[in-house]
Formats: sequence, C-alpha cells, structure tokens
Amino acid sequence: MFWYFNYWSVNLVFKFGEFPFFTIKHEIQTSLFSGYMSNHRNVVQSSRWLNSPELNVAIFSFLLSFLWETQQMPFYRVPPELSCFNMTRNCTLATVGDVGISLVSFWTVAAISKSRQWVHQPSRRQISIFTLVGVVITVVFEVLATGPLGVWAYAESMPTLPFLGIGLVPLFMWLLMPPLTIWFVKRQLC
Repeated sequence: MFWYFNYWSVNLVFKFGEFPFFTIKHEIQTSLFSGYMSNHRNVVQSSRWLNSPELNVAIFSFLLSFLWETQQMPFYRVPPELSCFNMTRNCTLATVGDVGISLVSFWTVAAISKSRQWVHQPSRRQISIFTLVGVVITVVFEVLATGPLGVWAYAESMPTLPFLGIGLVPLFMWLLMPPLTIWFVKRQLC
C-alpha cells in the first residue's frame, strides 16, 4: 500500500507541475526502496531461470513419466517382498532416467535447430526428432536391461516386439510422452 501511495502521490505532484517536490520525493523513494529494487532484480533473474526450456522439459517430463512409470508396474516382474517405498523409489529412479532421455532429446533438437528456444514454435520435424531420439535410446536401454544386464524382466502380461523382444508399453510411452511434454512446455513458456 505504501508503494502504491508513493507512486500515486508522485504522479499527482507531477501532474500539478510541482517539480521540486517531485524531485525530492523521487530521491526519497529511490533511497527507501533501493534494497527492494536489488531484491526485485534477483527475482527477475530467477524468473528467467524458471523460464529456461530445459527446466520446463525436465519438470513436465518428470511429472508425466512418473505417472506412466507407476501405472506400467503391472507389466514388469516385481518381487512380492518389495515394499511400497522400494517400488516408489524404483519408479522415481526410472523417472529420473526418463528425464535424462528427454533432456538429451531436447539438446539434440536444439543442436540441429541451432536454438534452445525451438519449443516456442516447434515444427513437426523437431517434434519427430525429439520423439525419435527418445525411442532409440529407450530401445537400446530396454534391449540391454532385459538381455545381457538383466536389470529387469517383463511380466507375462507385457506385449513385446517379436524381433527385438522389448516391451511395447515403454516403447509406447516414448511415442506419447515427448509430444505431450513439448505441448506442456510450449504452453508454459508462451
């Protein structure tokens, strides 16, 4: 209220042409709020950071992927002794990996487009490359994790691709999530 009153009174004084009062009030106002203004600059700088496309890709990718990871659990073999906490931890770790894949996909498109701001006006080609990079990385990870590394195994209910043996559910995730992520990021940044 004080700031608004000062602003209003400065405009009122200026409107009536009392320039000496305007100058004095302006100096007082500047000295009183110099600390406020430096904090204001910090807020503006932090909001620039919040508007970075990478952060928004990471946030929306995390939220969408975590939801997907928790819902696809019935398609994986889960030991019955695994606690709810451990299942949530495993889903969170998988989600962090998905965020990493999304960021690599984003930076790949940014390098090809020569701009990090491509998400403001994404073309079909950029969305396709973003999706394709995610699919390729996922296929490689799924083949390694279910094959030689033995990190996880599919349940009988998981539909698989016959020639690669990878699950369709994680593959479908990377066909659906990247366009959704870009849509949310574009809406957030514009």
